[in-house]
Amino acid sequence: MDDFLYKVQTRFLFHADIRIKIPAVCTDDQFDVLFDVLESIDSQYNSYRKGSYFDLINQHAGTFVMVDDETVRMLSLVKTLSSLFDGRYAITVMPLVRLWGFYRGDMHRTPSEADLARVLPLVDDNQIEIRGNAVRIAKGQEIVTGSFIKSYAVDRMMEKMREMGITDAIVNAGGSTIVALNDASHPFWQVSMDEPGTDMPLFTLNMANQAYSTSAQGDNFVEIGGKRYGHILNSQTGHPSTNRMVGVITENAMLGDMLSTGLFNETPTGFLMKIRQIQKQHPIEGFLMDEAGQIVQTAGLDAHKEPACRERAA
Repeated sequence: MDDFLYKVQTRFLFHADIRIKIPAVCTDDQFDVLFDVLESIDSQYNSYRKGSYFDLINQHAGTFVMVDDETVRMLSLVKTLSSLFDGRYAITVMPLVRLWGFYRGDMHRTPSEADLARVLPLVDDNQIEIRGNAVRIAKGQEIVTGSFIKSYAVDRMMEKMREMGITDAIVNAGGSTIVALNDASHPFWQVSMDEPGTDMPLFTLNMANQAYSTSAQGDNFVEIGGKRYGHILNSQTGHPSTNRMVGVITENAMLGDMLSTGLFNETPTGFLMKIRQIQKQHPIEGFLMDEAGQIVQTAGLDAHKEPACRERAA
């Protein structure tokens, strides 16, 4: 596959470097079209962007807000997956994220049980109400789109690629989301990943018209009393997960991004049980690395493994 020629552009969106690799025969202005898709979704749906639909929902917590069909579709899928994980995955987690000091940097103690008891009732996606195109969250709630909006944008961009006649490409969105597009001339891409926080290779996966999504404890943490606490919080217990990494191969990036986040809060046994449950509805293979560095994986993951390296996941 080294005979194939490609061109690459990288731009910073969604707090990440988005790297698009397409065949060299493509024109440079096609990059602009593709990145425009990402920028449009960033401005309309990113909860961190003032005036986006999710920002308006947050700013008017306790009151119904009119949104578009895309927002409703995203929220409907989120609510379904949140129920699947019994609340261990929730996009209303922002009050808990703030409680742990991820937006302050001056934490001197872990949250008390009283703190958690006050905040955890707000972390509940069941309280997201959808009535037609009207959406309301409870007063005091706050949605954060970080676990799905970047990957949703990548999925939309891949749709645009296909419309443009591009059938061979790979997109790396900050290392946590990688999507492969393949045709008969180039049947698969290879994605290599390292152990979290290191340059030590873990393994390489073959991917064909699939998405690889990973959640890992890396550089995003708070340090309290000399101990680091990762940013992936268990919405049920209120505490950070102690696992080190989850990686999944799925049919699209948004689904994979949300599932890797939810699965991060599972025990190794729970991870395999939950994957089997998910496989009844969606094709998915993956692995979990626990706090001790031990890995459990689905039976089908070995079919994707290769020793070579093409595209690195952070």
